[in-house]
Amino acid sequence: MNAICPEREVFLRSGGQVRFLRISRRVQLATIAIVSTALVGWGAATLAMVANSASVAQERAMLAQQGKAVASSANKVADYRDSVEDLAQDLKARQDFMDDLYKTHFGSEESNSSGAELIAPAKAQEKGKLNAKISMAPEAAPLMRLAERQRHFALMLTSAVERRADKAAAAIRSFGLNPDSLARSAAQAQGGPFVPWKGDKGAMTGELEELAGALARMEFLERSLMAIPSGKPTTAPMQTSSYGYRRDPFNGHAAFHAGIDFPGSYGQPILSAAGGKVGYVGQRQGYGNVVEVEHGNGLMTRYAHLSGYASRVGQTVARGDTIGRMGSTGRSTGTHLHFEVRLNGQAINPRRFLEAAQDVLQVQQIAKARFADVGNRG
Repeated sequence: MNAICPEREVFLRSGGQVRFLRISRRVQLATIAIVSTALVGWGAATLAMVANSASVAQERAMLAQQGKAVASSANKVADYRDSVEDLAQDLKARQDFMDDLYKTHFGSEESNSSGAELIAPAKAQEKGKLNAKISMAPEAAPLMRLAERQRHFALMLTSAVERRADKAAAAIRSFGLNPDSLARSAAQAQGGPFVPWKGDKGAMTGELEELAGALARMEFLERSLMAIPSGKPTTAPMQTSSYGYRRDPFNGHAAFHAGIDFPGSYGQPILSAAGGKVGYVGQRQGYGNVVEVEHGNGLMTRYAHLSGYASRVGQTVARGDTIGRMGSTGRSTGTHLHFEVRLNGQAINPRRFLEAAQDVLQVQQIAKARFADVGNRG
């Protein structure tokens, strides 16, 4: 230590006088300690300032990043709200569409409560589950209620439509006709511009697709049922000659009789057995004066031996409309009506149409009332 800090003497000359200043080893050591301490403190302060500056920069970067994240989250929330609003609008539009479907095919809720009765049980069964879901996310309650309402409405309406279509199909079979064959032969024309669905890609759910298919089937079957000629072509209470093989009244030979004969008075009104369009008015060999009415799906009725006409080609007629007058024209032995029913040009037995069971006629009347109600509402 003495070698490092020996005592030192400093000589000072001033005004011809010489003075000396002695610096002891202790003073030197104290000075060195003070200077070292100051340097260490300055270095520590400098390092602290540098570290603090880096920390501040890092915090600023983190704050900036958090700000960006908050802004991004805000944008996502805004987009989410917009998407929720769009979804709500789509759901509402879809529900309105299904409500209109229900009213179109089954009438208003006031006039037909069967649909509400069908839908109510399903709503009651799912009420607990639905409330539980809503309690978990109260803000989603309106959309969830609407989505559940739509799903169960579609399911219950599909079930009701299928039962009604099955009744119509059974009624058609009772006439000896095959509903599936009628569907294949109908070849209904369809068309129009393509207008994409405005909702999201999943808007047409399986329930709605099944409902659309069931409604199309019911619509076709009920229209086909209404077109089946089950009304009597005249008020005559009896038939003089039945469908099938018989002895020809002119030559006595075995012959095939393609229709049923109704006796009556000359000029008696002849009525259309079902709604349709008059396809032919005129004479046919052996039949005399004839009116033919086309009912769709390959069904046609022929009214022969008429004394006069009360309809024209292309005229639309309803069941029970007068289309001609009874007579004895053509190959006839007396005043009567020869009535035929033909399917795709082939004669079939009219008796099954004229002797339809009451429950079948009731199904026809229900279908007729529905179409009439739809027509009145425009």
